[in-house]
Amino acid sequence: MIGNRLKLARSAAGLSLRELSDRMGNRVTAQSIGKYERDEAMPRSGVLIALADALGVSVEYLMGEPGMVLQSVDFRTKRMASKREEDRISAMVLHMLERYLTIEDILGLPSVCWDKPRSAPYPVVNDLSEADRAASALRYDWNLGLDPIPNMVELMEDRGVKVLFGPLSNIDGLTAQVSREGVADAHVIVVNEEHDGERQRFTIAHEIGHMVLDISAGVDEEKAAHRFAGAFLMPEEAIWAEVGKRRSAISLAELFELKIIFRASVQAITYRCKDLGIISPALMGRMFNAFRELGWRSPPYEEPLAMSGERSGRFERLCFRALSEGAISESRASELLEMSVYDLNRQMGDPSFPTAGVSCEGIGSEMRIG
Repeated sequence: MIGNRLKLARSAAGLSLRELSDRMGNRVTAQSIGKYERDEAMPRSGVLIALADALGVSVEYLMGEPGMVLQSVDFRTKRMASKREEDRISAMVLHMLERYLTIEDILGLPSVCWDKPRSAPYPVVNDLSEADRAASALRYDWNLGLDPIPNMVELMEDRGVKVLFGPLSNIDGLTAQVSREGVADAHVIVVNEEHDGERQRFTIAHEIGHMVLDISAGVDEEKAAHRFAGAFLMPEEAIWAEVGKRRSAISLAELFELKIIFRASVQAITYRCKDLGIISPALMGRMFNAFRELGWRSPPYEEPLAMSGERSGRFERLCFRALSEGAISESRASELLEMSVYDLNRQMGDPSFPTAGVSCEGIGSEMRIG
């Protein structure tokens, strides 16, 4: 039966039953689609194809086994405007994660489990400054030293947490835990794909805070995770080495240099300097007033020298590997990567290394290296 898959795909597309019916040209009624989702009826083959086309998925996807259950999802900062939007994002998380886990299964690769730090959970009792100690402890547990982290996405995937990017409406990110039959639960961080790279890095660090902090009652959970994120990205020793321990003024030019070093926003750096007592709250207030006049404190919160988003590329590499080894077909790879067969062929036939003058034009996916 297709009920669970159909409802998941419809929720991921953000469609109501009636809107899906309209998108299908009213080939079947909203009431009929509801019966399919409740497994009270099974669509005919032509209707099944029309449903898949309307939802942008394959018939094979709709006919597949559910396999996964979203055990928990923690939306950061704000709740959605509607239950429908929450359902859309939850379904999107499952859909993206399922594609990732599918290609691992096809290649026979073990899905890396969450490498929970040996000292976690780190307690935050009464003072937000204890989030700094938790961040230092995590860096120690993971042998990260004090240097800026080059790629937060790769770091988390190495530690067994899938990092996904998608349209998240008015929230920055979320954490989710997905249960699977017979294997360990999958841990996921989902980040708003529309944000600048430095904001995405902070979001990932913030979500790590939610995963490793045991925040006691009376302590603001979001503020604790924010404090943790700043400390994890910018250890106090590293900030002191670059900025000093006491400052009465900091220029924008210096802040931009720090932005390049720490791969964090000017505003996050300023806030971190205030948390460490390098600048006074009064100076931070004046600086944030200046940021507001420059338009950095209002959506879309754009600063100069915006970073591009970080990606690990592992999922794409695995898909290309499976296709090269004949483990999946072109159409299956196209579906998993959510790109056209034409674009897939272009990427497979255009290796990103020097070709000693050999043109790859016209060479399709049949070309194999090895």
